[in-house]
Amino acid sequence: MGDLPPVLILETVDSTNAEARRRAEAGEAGPLWIAARRQTEGRGRRGRRWQSDSGNLAATLLMRTARTPAEAAQVTFVAALAAAEVLDGYVDRERVGIKWPNDVMLDGVKVAGILVESGAHADGGLWLAVGIGINLAHAPEETERPATAIGVAGAEAPTFEGALGRLVDSVSAWRARWDQIGFQPVLDAWTDRTRGLNGPCVARLGAEILEGVADGVEADGALRLRLADGTLRRISAGDVFFGEAA
Repeated sequence: MGDLPPVLILETVDSTNAEARRRAEAGEAGPLWIAARRQTEGRGRRGRRWQSDSGNLAATLLMRTARTPAEAAQVTFVAALAAAEVLDGYVDRERVGIKWPNDVMLDGVKVAGILVESGAHADGGLWLAVGIGINLAHAPEETERPATAIGVAGAEAPTFEGALGRLVDSVSAWRARWDQIGFQPVLDAWTDRTRGLNGPCVARLGAEILEGVADGVEADGALRLRLADGTLRRISAGDVFFGEAA
């Protein structure tokens, strides 16, 4: 696996992804983990606010890559697998799953989320900010869909340091597999933990609602949705519901 990236721990920050972006735009390339005990302006998918109280974990891996944007998007799978493995250390593995595109679920309720941002780096290639938030002790309130935390789901809340250490180790291990073997082992492991694939699916894309069967994912993370007439639609973003109505 090689040496692990250094870890910077902040008491409070607006968001670890925002801090990573500032550093990347100033020329820093990483790899560097930026973790915070508390975020004041955490964000989730599609710009939604994601509350992060003290006692939870917010961390971002800043890194630079020579991969194309489509290949670099595969890091989302790496991050989701790593976050799920962190959960495995505290609860029964059967209780943990992944929901497309980037949510980690505990007993079917969101407990962790991934937010990957990127941009052109001054030294070439792309900088990536791989943000991972895990609810250790507190479940955010006023979220669009229900959320939970390890500490409110029948398990003892992990320490910030303990969960962060597990996360750094797991991300490093999956990055090494991705770099050395390729994307397929990552995709296979992700698919094995992702619930709802190959079943009924409803995608809500703004004013458009599509119904069909989830038919796997593309290498960049896009969901394939097979409609009733047999055509395939490629879903890159939107609200997706597996086995339920929108």
